[in-house]
Amino acid sequence: MSLSGSGTLAALAEQIIIGEPPFRFEAYDGSAMGPADAPLTVRLTTERGAAYLLGAPGDLGMVRAYVMGDLQLIGIHPGDPYDALLAFARTQTRGINPTLVRQVLATISPRLLTPPPIPQHESAPRWRRFVDGMVHSKSRDAAVISHHYDVSNAFYENVLGPSMAYTCAVWPTPDVSLEEAQENKFRLVFDKLRLQEGQRLLDVGCGWGGMVRYAAERGVHALGVTLSREQAEWGQRAIAEAGLGDLAEIRHCDYRDVPEGGFDGVSSIGLTEHIGVKNYPAYFSFLRDKLRPGGLLLNHCITRPHNHPQQTGAFIDRYIFPDGELTGSGTIIAAAQDTGLEVLHEENLREHYALTLAKWCDNLVAHWDECVAEAGEATSRIWGLYLAGSQLGFETNVVQLHQVLATRLAADTGLDALPNQPLRPWWHP
Repeated sequence: MSLSGSGTLAALAEQIIIGEPPFRFEAYDGSAMGPADAPLTVRLTTERGAAYLLGAPGDLGMVRAYVMGDLQLIGIHPGDPYDALLAFARTQTRGINPTLVRQVLATISPRLLTPPPIPQHESAPRWRRFVDGMVHSKSRDAAVISHHYDVSNAFYENVLGPSMAYTCAVWPTPDVSLEEAQENKFRLVFDKLRLQEGQRLLDVGCGWGGMVRYAAERGVHALGVTLSREQAEWGQRAIAEAGLGDLAEIRHCDYRDVPEGGFDGVSSIGLTEHIGVKNYPAYFSFLRDKLRPGGLLLNHCITRPHNHPQQTGAFIDRYIFPDGELTGSGTIIAAAQDTGLEVLHEENLREHYALTLAKWCDNLVAHWDECVAEAGEATSRIWGLYLAGSQLGFETNVVQLHQVLATRLAADTGLDALPNQPLRPWWHP
């Protein structure tokens, strides 16, 4: 493809985009393309932004320019850029010769050939797990969790709402509140684990302790563990304020450092994404050994719709979940079975997570000024992209959410070791 005569950024964009895009593009050099009456205008305001876009083609360059304020989405609230991401997803592009692109950039401005510094919010990879197969160390996992979860408790309160539940809610109907849906998620996990008053629950990766408090309110002795110090401190205060100190505890520690055993139930809600697929055997073995014979494990995590190896996108890996890794529910079930757990049930809650993310975006928009004051505009923009992009991913089946229920069988029997309750108490006719 020839790019001769393409002396503006809009002309270059016309060579990359197939057909008329569902948005208008305007560049700082005065050039533009796309319908003038489009509901969305993508405005590139600086030469630095162009260098970001062209130096790292794809989502990473766009994120860098957007986070630094060099790429503006006119007509879109930064707390919920869902419509912009949908427009980009519907835009067809073609590959072009990098050498020709560099020739055009040199004509527009030689400075465009020099990549600007990456934003400070980006976690540049020091080494790649996908290359060397490194087992997650406790120190590295702690740093990764702190990067994401120790943003600010006040920031999370504005986005997540009073429940402080940062995992997929379960919606009995779409019109209930986010708080009701999160309460329903905890009920579902509690019922699947067949927990009863006086029993013991271990919740690994407990976040701010929503599951721990739900179980303790029903007379269950609940221990939660998290690698985030801010989460642990917030959760312990919430336990004290609720008067649950005799039944509930949240520790700031790695789940692998929990010495107690013999739990009636173990819940893992949103932790498996951080484990690494190669570490599943050790992970499920550890959780199995924490259960008493007949005890139940509920594993709740984001999954892919397939079981093939697939790296996480650059935006998620560098800005949201460094070292995160997803796979299909089949891989998770196989890993649990191979450690001797019997898998009793699994279900996909993909649509529920899409709705949950939409509600979090609503909260971010409603509390935008407070979030910017607490964490900065760049971080708030990153979160808008992350939440809206994730919503689109769940809606289009790029990612899913699976709950897998398994049991550690007694030595001599199966069902006789389980509590004397209906086998599927969470099922409804």
